[in-house]
Formats: sequence, structure tokens, C-alpha cells
Amino acid sequence: MTIREMAEQREVAYFSPYASLSSKSRGRDREEPPCDIRPVYQRDRDRILHSKAFRRLKHKTQVFLLPQGDHYRTRLTHTLEVAQTARTIARALRMNEDLAEAIALGHDLGHTPFGHAGEQALNEICPFGFAHFEQSVRVVELLEKNGKGLNLTWEVCDGIRNHRTSGHPSTLEGKIVRLSDKIAYINHDIDDALRAGILKEADVPAEYREVLGDTIRERLNALIHDIVIHSQGKDDIVMSPEMEKAMRGMRNFLFENVYHNPLAKREEKKVRHLLQELYQYYIEHPLELSEEYLNLMDAGQEKERVVCDYIAGMTDQYAMQAFADLYIPKAWPVK
Repeated sequence: MTIREMAEQREVAYFSPYASLSSKSRGRDREEPPCDIRPVYQRDRDRILHSKAFRRLKHKTQVFLLPQGDHYRTRLTHTLEVAQTARTIARALRMNEDLAEAIALGHDLGHTPFGHAGEQALNEICPFGFAHFEQSVRVVELLEKNGKGLNLTWEVCDGIRNHRTSGHPSTLEGKIVRLSDKIAYINHDIDDALRAGILKEADVPAEYREVLGDTIRERLNALIHDIVIHSQGKDDIVMSPEMEKAMRGMRNFLFENVYHNPLAKREEKKVRHLLQELYQYYIEHPLELSEEYLNLMDAGQEKERVVCDYIAGMTDQYAMQAFADLYIPKAWPVK
């Protein structure tokens, strides 16, 4: 018996009857020999962790564009906070922690530079539309490994695609990540807004603080405990009505006071202009794309979609440098 098979047996003996067993996965698009050490979801987690798209998240905006301080969240630190919360809940409920972590680590791989402002810019100009959750699946199914994709399991791809608010994950681990994403950004975006001077703790409505707490620690503790307590022994991941109402209220508060705050959004017109100019340039000059994207077009992918792939994969800094190289004149060098 291999180490992997022993791990699969431990899952059967220990996991909740509602957990996703590694040995019962619906599999991958392309069959491949199993690892002798790692169950399938652990293997998926490792593939995501070692992907280029995952590494690029460290230089992609979470909320505040190109923040100068060292302590503001990036898309990577957001992803790690989602994964930490998802692991905690999954472990407490005896769910498949490897599956939850793999979904969490992969859920934002398709995010554009400059956060949701970048996503909106590409959605406005790309004839196919653009949504980061679909792009994240495209990254793992096609774009990584020079057009081969990561060949992840069906359950991980389903969780990535359905992590959005309106999503309906097919596994309880996917449902854990869907809630963990909101728990993470609600808390860390308040923290960053306080650091930026956009909010004061007293600005947070008392009706939400009474339920969730007055600090990030208290809010995380309240939300995670509520999910664990109310989901135990159930074939679902749920919250108490009181906690869910407070979380939704806090999310709406953030949209009104942070995400749509004029101070936080004042650079977004420039972001839309920058990305749309890049899109138009590469549509007119597709041969200037890198080789892996040219190969996608040679394989039959639409030019407009591939140009979106290229731009969506850029970090904030790379997008600005590409724009500068194309549109900002350079001084003549002194000899």
C-alpha cells in the first residue's frame, strides 16, 4: 500500500460523511498516473502554489492601487488569508482541508492588474466579456504551462469558478472558500482602509460591531465560530441569520465607504485608459505578444481573448511599464 492510499484510508475513517474524499474525485480532464505520496487535492494545491500566475499575485492590487506602504494587502496576501480561514473551518468540520486550500489558493489566479478596476476595464472592451472567476479557471485549464494547463481535478475547478457571491459550489469545501473569501476581504479591507485614513473604527456602524466585534481579531473569531457551530453535522455550510445579516451589512458598508470612495477610486479612470490602450495596441500588433500567447492563437484561440489573457496576466508594475514603453517618449541618451 502506498503512502497516498494510506492517507486516503485515513480520510475515510476520520472525515465527516459530507466531506469530499480524495479517492472519490471526479478526476481530471486528462488522466495521469496517481502520485504515490499525495492524494489528488494535495497535488492540485502544490501545482497552484508553484504556478507562475500564483507568484504574480504578489504585485497585483487588492483594493488600493499600487500602495506605497509595506503593510497594505495585495492579491497574494488576500489569497493567503482566504486559505488560512478556509483551512481553519475545514479542519474544524472534518472536511477535506487539501481541497479547501487548493480552491482558496487558486480562486483569484485570473485577476487582472489594478484589482476590480482592471477587471471592469477588460469587461468593457473585450467582446467576450471578462470575469475574474472564469479567467481563474482558464488559467488553470489552459494558460499555465504554455497552453497545457495544470490539469486540476473537477472539484477544484468547480470551487474556483463558484467562489463569487452568486456562485453555487458543488462541494462543501467550495462553500467554505466562498464564505472565507468574504470573511477575509471584509476584515482586511477595513484594516487597510483604517491604515489609509479613509475610515475610523467609529465609522463602522454600531449594529454590525455589536454582532461582529470591534477589532479584526474579534470579527474573525465571531464569523469563523459561527460557521463552525451552525454547520456541524449538516450537509451544508451555513451561518446564523444574525451573523449573516451583519456580514452582509458590513460588506455593503465597505462598498459604499471604501470601494466606491472617491479617494480610493480617483486613479481608476487612468487604469481604464491604460488597460484599454494596451488592449487596442496588442489587437493591432498581435505579433508583439510573447510566444506562449502566439501559440494559443496558432492553436485556434480568438485574438481578442488571447490579448485579454495577456493583459490580465500582467502585474500592476508590468502593465504600467508596458504602457510607458509604448506611449511615453524616452530621452535621447548622452554619449
